[in-house]
Amino acid sequence: MADETALSDRVRVLADGTQMPVLGLGVWQVPGPECDNAVRWALEAGYRHIDTAQAYGNEESVGRALRDSGVPREEVFLTTKFHPARADPTAEAERSLQRLGVDQVDLYIIHWPQKGPTWAWPGMERARERGYTRSIGVSNFSVSQLDDVMAVATIPPVVNQVQFSPFEYRRRLLEACTERDVALEAYSPLGTGRHLSDPTVVAIAQRVDRTPAQILLRWGVQRGTIVIPKSTHRERIEENGQIFDFVLSDGDMAALDGLDQTRGTEQARERKWW
Repeated sequence: MADETALSDRVRVLADGTQMPVLGLGVWQVPGPECDNAVRWALEAGYRHIDTAQAYGNEESVGRALRDSGVPREEVFLTTKFHPARADPTAEAERSLQRLGVDQVDLYIIHWPQKGPTWAWPGMERARERGYTRSIGVSNFSVSQLDDVMAVATIPPVVNQVQFSPFEYRRRLLEACTERDVALEAYSPLGTGRHLSDPTVVAIAQRVDRTPAQILLRWGVQRGTIVIPKSTHRERIEENGQIFDFVLSDGDMAALDGLDQTRGTEQARERKWW
């Protein structure tokens, strides 16, 4: 076990002063009752950060689970994402609030840079100015796309949410975000389950008596990112939340770094899906 002072930092202070928990629950491809259960179980397990999106079609479920949980709204960091195939980020933010049943989200981000990185940003700024969200950011943006936004922004993005794990260790993108005071948030930190059986990950997990998922998530936290694992199983949600009572050694971190398959790219994606 490592220095206990290294274990207390569970919140990231964003560039605009908003406090964002470094562990959250992602609900991509989690419909209806499954989403209700996953969010409720996560909140019961102590999670205080839930990540959804207009494209997921489950904002109503997230909002219902949040209300039913009994956890005060102000204690939960809530993210949704603008679907860039739609025309107006501000109007879509208002619709998201109606579906979620809340007055404001904590973070509103452009889901991907469809039609170019900058066109939606004025509407994102309007959403923040109208109080629909506390913070605004982007997702799946490369360094050049992030710089394009920052060049035109009155209110700069404070988060870039990208695919990130030891296998997608986008070093140059992480470094660029850090230099620009943009928090990098890791989606698919478990590789949608693909990375859990990797021999290096399994060996480290066995040696430190942790699950492979805990190893991958702890790596992300120690690399300075925010992690949003997805699960619909209560026991795994609970296990995934238990990553703040141990620290990976420098040797284990280096071994995990070596799994990267992106050559430390500054790109957010190897290929478009849009």
